[in-house]
Amino acid sequence: MSRMARTLAATLLAAMAGLAHAVDITGAGATFPFPVYAKWAEAYQKSTGASVNYQSIGSGAGIAQIKARTVDFGATDMPVAGPDLASAGLVQFPAIIGGVVPIVNLEGAAPGELRLDGRALADIFLGRITRWNDPAIAALNPGVKLPSGAITVVRRSDGSGTTFLWTDYLSKASPEWKAKVGAGTAVAWPEGVGGKGNEGVAAYVQRIKGSIGYVEYAYAKRNRMKHVAMRNRDGQFVQPDYRSFQAAAAGADWKGAPGFGLVLTDQPGNGSWPVTGASFILMQATQERPERGVEAMKFFAWSFAHGAKMAAELDYVALPEALVRQVESAWRARIRDASGKALLGAP
Repeated sequence: MSRMARTLAATLLAAMAGLAHAVDITGAGATFPFPVYAKWAEAYQKSTGASVNYQSIGSGAGIAQIKARTVDFGATDMPVAGPDLASAGLVQFPAIIGGVVPIVNLEGAAPGELRLDGRALADIFLGRITRWNDPAIAALNPGVKLPSGAITVVRRSDGSGTTFLWTDYLSKASPEWKAKVGAGTAVAWPEGVGGKGNEGVAAYVQRIKGSIGYVEYAYAKRNRMKHVAMRNRDGQFVQPDYRSFQAAAAGADWKGAPGFGLVLTDQPGNGSWPVTGASFILMQATQERPERGVEAMKFFAWSFAHGAKMAAELDYVALPEALVRQVESAWRARIRDASGKALLGAP
């Protein structure tokens, strides 16, 4: 992050320091950002002594827990709409950007060698394409010897923001998918074996020959799984990595979205990865235990200032400086104690 962004974060942290001593906090929700949140939490504890316990239980459960006030922050990859935020008394902001990737257990294919597009993926997950040597797949992979074996679909069994990003993209790529299944954290899957969390999907794909699933890229990378190259909106085949996720997020208009609720799937640009998304944090607008709300903001302010390199090592994209400033402004304007006093004063 730039020197200016570090200065902004340092100023914010200094302002927060007088409001509360370090306290341990809890968060729960999306599995998509878990690797980077875990890495940030470990580094944050070493730096400050404060512990952040984040449970990777899925976006739907994370939203339920923050609404029930059983955690200090929730996390979701499917942004909560502005009116729903207001009715639930929640504040939402993005924390990290990353990508969802198709993974396969396919003999003879090197990582990133197999090419697919959104239409073919939708037809696979609809059960219309059932074998790896189907003409639709062969047309995308000229000169590649494809096996004739059956395809086993692996998908999430729990409510999941990763599933939202995946099904949102398939809805944009395939009118049939949009009409029959649609987008959501949980959908009526027409096909497949269900795994809980990114971890569960990765485990099933590793065990089942001929299978295909979808996970956050860090899981594929960590488990040395075979990912698929994808054709993006501009017709280019791209590989998942920091640069292609960053390209997809480059033109996002965060300021114009209520609650920062942007979905970054199927973005234009030659280098854009088509299943890119932000992961969002939810906090109560009225903090019954203000010291815990302050500590949650301290953690994310520290992570924005010091966590970009850690994020990039896992192929996530840190928030740009201008967006960090917008998030800090939202904290100051929206997050208050029970008496209505802002937890953070004017900068």
